[in-house]
Amino acid sequence: MSSSRFTKRDKQRAQRKNRVTSSIGRGNSSRPRLSVRVSNKHVSAQLIDDTKQITLGQVTTLGAKSASGSLTDKAKWSGAEIAKVAAKKKIKSATFDRGQKLYHGRIKAFADSARESGLEI
Repeated sequence: MSSSRFTKRDKQRAQRKNRVTSSIGRGNSSRPRLSVRVSNKHVSAQLIDDTKQITLGQVTTLGAKSASGSLTDKAKWSGAEIAKVAAKKKIKSATFDRGQKLYHGRIKAFADSARESGLEI
C-alpha cells in the first residue's frame, strides 16, 4: 500500500466533511451546531457555538457505565443524554453536523433518540 492512497483517502474524507459542514452553516448560542463522532467503540457529541468558539455541552460513552450494549445502543443513549444537556442549557434546537458519515445506522439512531428526547434537529 502506498502512502499516496492514504493521502487521497484523507483528502476525500476532509472534502466530505467540509461539504456537510458548509451546507449546515455555523452554530450560534440560540441554535448551536450538534456535532457527532462515532468511532469503533464509542460515540461522542458536542453542542458548539461557532460564533463564540465554545462548547456548550458534550456527551461521550467513554467511561460511562450506563452506556452499554451495541454501538447502536450507545448512539441512542448519547442522543438522549445530549438532549438532556441541551435542556439544562435551555437549548431547544440545533443544527445537526454528521461530519463525513452518512445519515444511516448509528448516526440516524443518535439523531432519532435526540429528537424523541425533545431536541429539534
